[in-house]
Amino acid sequence: MSYYLAELNIARARGPLDGPIMADFMAALDEINALAEASLGFVWRLKDDEGNATGIRPFADDRILVNLSVWQDIDSLHHYTYRSDHAKYFKRKKEWFDAFEKPHMVLWWVPAGHEPTAQEAKERLTYLHEHGPTAYAFTFIKRFSPNGEAL
Repeated sequence: MSYYLAELNIARARGPLDGPIMADFMAALDEINALAEASLGFVWRLKDDEGNATGIRPFADDRILVNLSVWQDIDSLHHYTYRSDHAKYFKRKKEWFDAFEKPHMVLWWVPAGHEPTAQEAKERLTYLHEHGPTAYAFTFIKRFSPNGEAL
């Protein structure tokens, strides 16, 4: 069986999405999403009716935005996140989002063809918060292979 890497990252908006604090982020969202979809190793991302995921709110705090995607491997996601043009927006995250005390990103392996739900992703992040990185829910820093071996 083949496996792909699922990732969830969350961010708490510092203001309303249609307000001045979030204006630059919202203006760049289509570009950021298109860049992801054109990136080597990209497989799938969660979208709402608007073509992004800003309307999907699985957390009680309605300021929390989710980004849920699937990639062929860890290196592809890592390259997109930190080495592509996405990095210039990533560096500005403190302008738009409040910091979390706990991890805001979780990674896990899914069978090829599986599209994880927001609820499934939320459960993986909760698991990471409660148990730390394991083969079930891990991070870029503490990685695991699809067969559960630490990398």
